[in-house]
Amino acid sequence: MRDGPGRHDIFIHVKYHRSIASAFLTVLLLASASAQPLARLQGNIERIAKSINADWGIYIKCLETGEEIAIDADKQMDTMSVIKIPLMVEAFRQIEAGKFTLEDKITLKESDKRPGTGIIRSLDPGAVLTVKDLLTLMIIVSDNTATDLMFDKVGGTEPVNRLAQSLGLKNTRATGTADAWFKALRAAPSSVQFHTDGKTPFGLSSPRDMGRLLEMLERGQAVSKKSSDLMLQMMRGQVYSSRLPKYVTGFRVPHKTGDFLPHIGNDVGILESQNRNVVISVFTAHHYGTGAYLEDAIGRVAEQVANYFYR
Repeated sequence: MRDGPGRHDIFIHVKYHRSIASAFLTVLLLASASAQPLARLQGNIERIAKSINADWGIYIKCLETGEEIAIDADKQMDTMSVIKIPLMVEAFRQIEAGKFTLEDKITLKESDKRPGTGIIRSLDPGAVLTVKDLLTLMIIVSDNTATDLMFDKVGGTEPVNRLAQSLGLKNTRATGTADAWFKALRAAPSSVQFHTDGKTPFGLSSPRDMGRLLEMLERGQAVSKKSSDLMLQMMRGQVYSSRLPKYVTGFRVPHKTGDFLPHIGNDVGILESQNRNVVISVFTAHHYGTGAYLEDAIGRVAEQVANYFYR
């Protein structure tokens, strides 16, 4: 009987530990290799953002790989019409609760009409629209009349805010109706002063909050899968394509814009393909240059993301 290990035992012991060390090193190298391209992507995005003099908040997440980029992603910013996504989700929550249906009809009154984006303000009083019509137009052409009719339908801003809190979206808040926003804008000395003061945001959220809500939609977890799928279908009909989808190929892009150009140009959506679904949420503010340049930069950010995740 031997009192200690022989040479053969020591050799096996050393070989075993070398194997463990080698495996550990391989894991580290693989992690580093995957991190380096993501770091390059983030660097490219940061360079695009720095090329435009504005405040930026950006959140990106691939739902399949978990890869994530967050650039000031938790900063609460003015959503403009992006706040219409939580309003849509609350409407579907109430529909599922039996409070009203997509087929319910609303008769348009002259007093319902709101300025800004949309087509309902061009219709004659007495026009009849369904809730589904209102939700669709609120998303695909950002219709402000439809927005305020939906706020009225769900009971105002507070149900939307309770929904946001229940979903863990702590930076998200519906601050008022389109009517209140336009009245505040008309009362301001100028649109520049109105934006600089920032006293009357159209809505508030952060890029990460909106990214998380988009993830819930894509995973079928916002209210229910059936409702989530229908909301995404509406968002795929978005007519404004001068930002996220501008340079993207190989993906569908359900998304929602938010505008107060040239100061604010927001766009949040999902790059959808057979193998990859990538949430991308871009907020901007305090831009005083040419609005088209800001929009183009958002398009270039999405282009970088699409090229990286294309499989």
